[in-house]
Amino acid sequence: MVYVLWVFLPAVALASCVVGHLWRYRRDRFLSYLYGPKIDRAQWFGSLAFRTGVPLLFAVRVTEVTVTGPHSRTGGLVDVVLTVLQCIVVPLAVIGAGLILIPPLITAEARPRITPIDRMTLPVLIAALLSAVLVTFDPYSTDDRYRTAETLFTWSRSLVTLHPDPAVMQHAPVIYQARGLIVMLLIAIWPYTRLAGIFAVPVLRVLRRVGGVPSLLDIVSNRVRGETI
Repeated sequence: MVYVLWVFLPAVALASCVVGHLWRYRRDRFLSYLYGPKIDRAQWFGSLAFRTGVPLLFAVRVTEVTVTGPHSRTGGLVDVVLTVLQCIVVPLAVIGAGLILIPPLITAEARPRITPIDRMTLPVLIAALLSAVLVTFDPYSTDDRYRTAETLFTWSRSLVTLHPDPAVMQHAPVIYQARGLIVMLLIAIWPYTRLAGIFAVPVLRVLRRVGGVPSLLDIVSNRVRGETI
């Protein structure tokens, strides 16, 4: 069971994310991230906030995973900067996602286009961001025994290096286990959410300026579509 939770499920989540992005590209080029033909001011501001907050939060996480030791925090000025950034970008990302997702949920005109994934996206995202804050400010963590480094960071590094170590998560506190499962769920459903288009559409616009990249995506997505039919 431990192997299934902390080795097999991450692989499934990653596969779902990759195949899902190819499927979305083939299906609608990610353009269905809007609920209507035009973007209103709230969605525009929400998109800007989300596009700013999430990449910065991702950069904070990658930096932490890279520079922390097996048991300790980054320490010094780096730790202060990362903590301050997280306190800024987490609310920014939540506000952005809320401005994008909440209005259509309460607007009669957009309600017929709401999917079950739309309804679960914001709660899952909030749970992921809130769990990040909870594990970062865990009162039982100290400078010499940073439990995030001992559990989540060690586990994620082991997956990336293809030497999985599920035991560290088996004995981790519940909040750390929940954090890992929530992140896996978010990764798995991400391509099927409307938020995926917030990043994919600008990236595709840039890629169109690079010859051959869209054609390659078409070839791969067509193969994925053919295999899944």
